Amino acid sequence: MGKSPPITNRVKLHRMLAGGITQAELGEAVGVTRHTIIAIEQGHYSPSLETAFRIARHFEVGIEDVFGWEG
Repeated sequence: MGKSPPITNRVKLHRMLAGGITQAELGEAVGVTRHTIIAIEQGHYSPSLETAFRIARHFEVGIEDVFGWEG
């Protein structure tokens, strides 16, 4: 079995569309640290399903609008 395709994200885009909220503000709103948001945006960390849903819900969009599966 090969390596799983990475999960892509548009978290930074949605932050900008939401008026340019900071990584710290988003982290606080969804219950994670600013460092976690940075790692997610840079593709170094895939969030838990719960965190992914919280992020999407924060932006009032579907989870597929924020996260994708490259494959």
